Amino acid sequence: MHTAVYKTLLILLALGFALAFSVTVIPPLLAKPDVIGAALAGFVNPYAAGYATDAIMSWCVLAVWVWYEARTQGMRHGWIALLLGLAPGVATGLAVYLLMRLRASRQTDKG
Repeated sequence: MHTAVYKTLLILLALGFALAFSVTVIPPLLAKPDVIGAALAGFVNPYAAGYATDAIMSWCVLAVWVWYEARTQGMRHGWIALLLGLAPGVATGLAVYLLMRLRASRQTDKG
């Protein structure tokens, strides 16, 4: 896969999930601004709880990865990906982190 295709797909996926999140979550949250209730709604049944737990653990794996690469490879600004992993979600946070890594590796190759 060409780098341009990889980068374009990551951007589209990150923005696509952010848009889907905004359309799905923000209107009901504005109507009833209960952030804790909204977060707990992901655990209303075993199936939803499984997906919610997967998303939470995926964010934790991303956090360990960001922390590890910050210490071992000098990756900077990973906290941005972690914030985006909280809202809109891990799909956006991970895609942004991969884009950050791509940019850092290109700078290292040039430097």
